[in-house]
Amino acid sequence: MNFTIYGAGSWGTAMGIHLHRSGHSVTLLPRRLEHAAAIATTRENTEYLPGVRLHPDIQIACEPGPALLETDTVIFACPSRALRESVIRLAPALYESARTQVTISLVKGLEQRTLLRPLQVLAEILPEHVHSVLSGPTNAEEIVAGLPTAAVFASGLGSEAAANVQEALSSETLRVYRSSDPVGVQLGGILKNIYAIGAGICDGLHLGDNAKAAYLTRAIQEMVRLGTAAGGKPETFFGLSGVGDLIATAHGLWSRNREFGERVATGKSVKECLSFHQTTEGYWAAECFHALALREKVSAPILEEIYNVLYGDVPPRESVASLLRRMLKPE
Repeated sequence: MNFTIYGAGSWGTAMGIHLHRSGHSVTLLPRRLEHAAAIATTRENTEYLPGVRLHPDIQIACEPGPALLETDTVIFACPSRALRESVIRLAPALYESARTQVTISLVKGLEQRTLLRPLQVLAEILPEHVHSVLSGPTNAEEIVAGLPTAAVFASGLGSEAAANVQEALSSETLRVYRSSDPVGVQLGGILKNIYAIGAGICDGLHLGDNAKAAYLTRAIQEMVRLGTAAGGKPETFFGLSGVGDLIATAHGLWSRNREFGERVATGKSVKECLSFHQTTEGYWAAECFHALALREKVSAPILEEIYNVLYGDVPPRESVASLLRRMLKPE
């Protein structure tokens, strides 16, 4: 297949390398012209994936038109806050392309103003295309290294077409499963970022293994409540895009959201921590899901405390104490 990946962060670049190794034609289309020029010159994404050389056959594009002319599938690998402007930028070229019918979102965040999921944003701007999502515990460096990984793919495609894309995305090192719940797959990938921040707070406060295990167990319950209230199927959140991604993101030293929470817990200001990791999707998602929980009247005490720490300047230890003081109840 012929893939164009819009966005050249660590995950988009890693996916390009993986797809090329799997025998597909790959074009990487960075969002910034100067970033595209730097990658094309050095054949390395020093800004997001340093030390990894890009094969000469991976094309680096500067403009959407030529890049999308022969593309079968477009993969969006940009921050959630940049998704709408990204799709609008690509839309004219996508409508001119006779071949492009399918998009795949790697985006793990809601649109702040509207609370729309990534595929909803795509469908608003590209109603004639079929939109899909790939999610799961997919650390970019491990994908590049060829370490065993599993992910889940969900779309509005028919079963045969979905199976073809599933096969195209899979390899000897990346096993891709299919799901019939694109809503839940998106929501799992978004929610886990919020709770990974809480896991980082556990680490930063040195609360111990007991506390972190209990925290993650209760966080999963909240993910299911919030996710089903937002339209996902309960079982989806116990799969790769929910529990699987949460486990990886809550424990991985590479996790931006976990590290963000750890830094906040050690006394650094939220503003300072955001400047260190600008793409911390969980920070923005916490505000979105806090609003959604209030709107849908969903009980989410952990989310409430994470929101209070990030947006209400409540000290992390005080939020932990608040959770422990809650009324006792059956599990």
